[in-house]
Amino acid sequence: MFTRRVSRDLASGRSVLSAVAGLVMAALLVAAVAAGNLVWNGEPYPSADPDAVAQRLKARSDEVYDGFALPGKYAAAPGRVDTGACYYRGLRSIAHIDQARRDVRSFGLDWSVPDVPEATARTAQQRIRKQLVRKGWRLTREGDRTGATFRELGFRFENPTDGDQVDVRWNDATTTLFISLYAPCGQVPDAFADHDWPAADWHPKRRSAGL
Repeated sequence: MFTRRVSRDLASGRSVLSAVAGLVMAALLVAAVAAGNLVWNGEPYPSADPDAVAQRLKARSDEVYDGFALPGKYAAAPGRVDTGACYYRGLRSIAHIDQARRDVRSFGLDWSVPDVPEATARTAQQRIRKQLVRKGWRLTREGDRTGATFRELGFRFENPTDGDQVDVRWNDATTTLFISLYAPCGQVPDAFADHDWPAADWHPKRRSAGL
């Protein structure tokens, strides 16, 4: 009797161990598949609402233009939000070298203010630099350069929260303030078409708001 009970207990223990081992193997298999998928596809791109991104870049363009505090005679030319190429990540990038993804885009808005003298441009840049620093943006490029035949002023800041960037440039050859705003790559809806995109157009206006 005792021997039979011990045999039953051992058999029951082996069943439990087998079940636990099966669960562990299944968990390891799922983890391996997930890890393999991450290695193959790379870090996934975040989802992006193109209209929301465009509105953000246009609002920040208004804030930069307002922050320059330029005299009224220096008017900014209108701009348009354009999309840029984004590429495959992970090992898939090897199979798609220099091939842009159709479902992932970056965003950029370029505009300019022509005929700005150096002293005015320098003052305007100093104002917006202080404003960006005060709002917690991080300097990523210092672009002031002087050569025998040229002089350039500029910088680039990045918002650590969403990765947006503001790039400001001026040179004495064109005496034009060039401003570019960028938003990082994001996965866009299948129906998105940037060639017919009403939200893309930006027309400058002055307002007071924080970046």
